[in-house]
Amino acid sequence: MSAPLDNNNPAATPASLRRQFGLREAITITVGTVIGVGLFTTGGNIVGLMGPSVIVATLVAMLVSIYPALLYAEMGAALPYAGGTYQYAGLGLGRPLGMLAGWNFIISLVAVTGGEALAFAYYFKTVFLAVGITLPIPDVALACIALVIFIVTNVSGVKTTGRLQNGFMFFFWGVAVIWFFTMIPNVNLPVFVTAPEFLGSMDSFGFIAAVAMIWWCFAGFETCCGMGEEIRFPSINIPRALKLSPFIIFAVNGAFQWFLVGITPVDAIPALADASAPYAEAMMSAGILGLPLLLLALGVAFGGDFSTLNASIAVPPRYLFTMARDGAMPRIFAKVHPKYRTPYVAIIALGALSILLVATSTLDFIAALSLFADLFYYIIGIAAAWGLRRRMPQLKRPFKVPAVAVGVPVSIVIYAVMMSQLGTEALVAGALWCALGLVIFCVCQNRYGKPAPQSAAEALPGADEVPSADEQRKMDREYLIWKVVVASAVTIVALMYLVPMVL
Repeated sequence: MSAPLDNNNPAATPASLRRQFGLREAITITVGTVIGVGLFTTGGNIVGLMGPSVIVATLVAMLVSIYPALLYAEMGAALPYAGGTYQYAGLGLGRPLGMLAGWNFIISLVAVTGGEALAFAYYFKTVFLAVGITLPIPDVALACIALVIFIVTNVSGVKTTGRLQNGFMFFFWGVAVIWFFTMIPNVNLPVFVTAPEFLGSMDSFGFIAAVAMIWWCFAGFETCCGMGEEIRFPSINIPRALKLSPFIIFAVNGAFQWFLVGITPVDAIPALADASAPYAEAMMSAGILGLPLLLLALGVAFGGDFSTLNASIAVPPRYLFTMARDGAMPRIFAKVHPKYRTPYVAIIALGALSILLVATSTLDFIAALSLFADLFYYIIGIAAAWGLRRRMPQLKRPFKVPAVAVGVPVSIVIYAVMMSQLGTEALVAGALWCALGLVIFCVCQNRYGKPAPQSAAEALPGADEVPSADEQRKMDREYLIWKVVVASAVTIVALMYLVPMVL
């Protein structure tokens, strides 16, 4: 791919982003993108269809995410570019497919950003509702205010983005633990042993569709790759983050689903399938108000929603920035802020698009497109790993995934089967979106020309940086702590579903 361009002069010396993220930020950016609107809407809706059996669909969704996450770990460690899959697919499959990967990633996260902003507005008002106050402010206004705030903070520097992300995620986890303890007395354990009668048998196609919807709660498990140009020691930190992310997402989803099943009155479970805010509505139907409802609203609004908003405004501009830097998109988006070293034009442009979609109530159409974009993007990304092995066999790979000849085609088939569950509207919208992207790509390529090949080490300062012995020890100790905590969380969640069966 091409060398990075200067922020104002494409012909000048290459510009690059600052490497300031460590393992903690790589994990919180990745997981924060996922823990939000998917968990608290789609994940809750599937509970209404499957009851306690939802954990089976969640487990399958995790299993089909693990191998692709490892493929991304290999590519991210070898090619720590901003723009992740756009770069991997461009090198492994050709520039048009690389462009389509980046193009679809952008629209999928723009949809998440808008939906998350509206979810924040709902739970922000629920915070006040829990103490008896009704805010006379439209949801759209609150959502747009939140978007503007995060556009400003993301322009202000990647260090600010990382610190905020850490704060949001640890706040969310802390409040979640407290909320779990307050909910324990309200959990109805028998429902985990004998499924309610109205939950009829689900055929194989219904189960596949449920897995596809639950998988949407995992989509984004590779997010840190999109900020690979800003992660220190990427050959170490990116693989470590991606080995952990599917398990963290599983633990969080499984825990919240368990409590949702347990606290919802049996006759109210079917209504969750169509609920816009399943958790809040379940608590209200069970008469659980006051402090527990306040805790839920605080955790979701200022932890889950804010972490997703921060990450979903931070990452897509890195794709647009890199695509513009390569001449696949208009070069205006390749500008880097002279002080903060952030792709500020891309951040502002995509942030403004999210605000426009929220303000004009056109998110429903984009949401349908998002489901197609997510799956198509991952299919290209998975195929890119195989393409890179064939086209660049000598590429230095600090982390290497086994059984690519089998794992890649099997993963592609799995994701294609999930894509087959999409409706006609999503498929048509996806095809039109891809066609638009290809038109823009062809126009830009004719104007700017094809970029000259460039090695990752030449293009990206710090990509081959090696930690000192002391830094390595600290990194290893931090990684060990993460592994112990994540393994413990997954074990606890598994026991939460198994123990009621033996009591």
